[in-house]
Amino acid sequence: MKCASPDLRISLSLCLSLLTTGTALADESASGFLSGASLEVLSRNFYLNSDYRSPSPTGKSYKAEWAQGFISSFESGFTPGTVGFGLDAHAFLGLKLDSGKGRSGTGLLPVDSDGRSASDYSSGGGAIKLNSSKTTLSFGEMTVETPVFDTSDKRLQPEYATGFLLNSREIDGMKLAAGHFTAFKNQDSSSSKGNFYGYGANTEAGGISFAGADLFTQSPVGGALYASELTDTWHQYYGNLHLKQPGIFLDGNIYHTRQTGQALAGAIDNTAYSLSGKYTVGAHGFTLAYQKVEGNTPFDFVGGDSIYLANSIKYADFNGAGERSWQARYDLDLSTFGVPGLNFMTRYVKGTGIDGTHAPQGGAYNPFDPSLGEYVPQQGDGGRHWERDIDLRYIVQSGAAKGLSLQVSHVSHRANAAQGGDDIDRLYVVIQYPLNFGPF
Repeated sequence: MKCASPDLRISLSLCLSLLTTGTALADESASGFLSGASLEVLSRNFYLNSDYRSPSPTGKSYKAEWAQGFISSFESGFTPGTVGFGLDAHAFLGLKLDSGKGRSGTGLLPVDSDGRSASDYSSGGGAIKLNSSKTTLSFGEMTVETPVFDTSDKRLQPEYATGFLLNSREIDGMKLAAGHFTAFKNQDSSSSKGNFYGYGANTEAGGISFAGADLFTQSPVGGALYASELTDTWHQYYGNLHLKQPGIFLDGNIYHTRQTGQALAGAIDNTAYSLSGKYTVGAHGFTLAYQKVEGNTPFDFVGGDSIYLANSIKYADFNGAGERSWQARYDLDLSTFGVPGLNFMTRYVKGTGIDGTHAPQGGAYNPFDPSLGEYVPQQGDGGRHWERDIDLRYIVQSGAAKGLSLQVSHVSHRANAAQGGDDIDRLYVVIQYPLNFGPF
């Protein structure tokens, strides 16, 4: 179920047809199919400006683009019976508002071989789903949200993955999940044949499989356990333990990754963990976090949000080999001061102790460079960097514009040569307005 065309009129027609087909199927099915079914169209206006304070990999001093996106999603209920049938569908249209060959590459729009952004692009997809009791099995193209594989939604278009996903809540207080995904649609692509790339690993050799559980979901003390396999690359294991009390949230996360099969990214023996605590009093929230990576390779992942560590933030993940990082964060809810819907956040994270020189030679993190005749690790010894984020978001609470949101974010990141990241100032301006239809 795809819809993509270079011609804007055809793209719009195909994308709308995808959603109206889903509605037509619903009309012909039993009433359960329509029970709780919904259609949402999200208008997303996105401006992104990246000002490089040191030479970027592409040699550009800055990248800046402005685009308009429309994200449509239809979610059905289930037909009656022991096993119910349902359908989820989505369609996307992205339009270039402002860009240029010298400013392209922000991730908002596809870029051609000449370095120019596309004037428009579109895509569509969907998944069939079966439900019995409190268990649902979906097959097709969808978003995924687990600690070991998580598609992201950070640009104009969300990421999507194609495969199987099983969710079950048969046991009270526990959510079970399992999946296998082999095809991916990146945030600036119309095709679901693309691959997800990490720092050295990728999904080109096959796909990713996982299983796990969120535990004690109705208790103040909760947790999670997950395991995943990236084909011929790694086995990855994840654990979480958290405590929620009025005004207090404590959270601990840990990953362990080891190579498997052909070890396509090289030898990996890596443990990464984070500890964070948030204290809320009135309108104010104060967070402190510590994160550590144990091993000679970075903590790696595929899928844009597949890292549930405390210091994986707006720009950097603070996941270098041997890296230690600290975070201080402040949140302010301005509804207390008479402006409901307005929130402010700022945070600072500093990472030190990075040493990528011991990564196994010939692996993805320390490849051989024929032009130099030597191995060149991704990161050197003594790497350090910091990031500062400032975020202001307002959501209209009532009236005709209810749900309209405006978010302005500024990111500054600075690093030394051994860390290998960009010195960059980045500005985000995102305006979103959801239109909800249903239940039908």
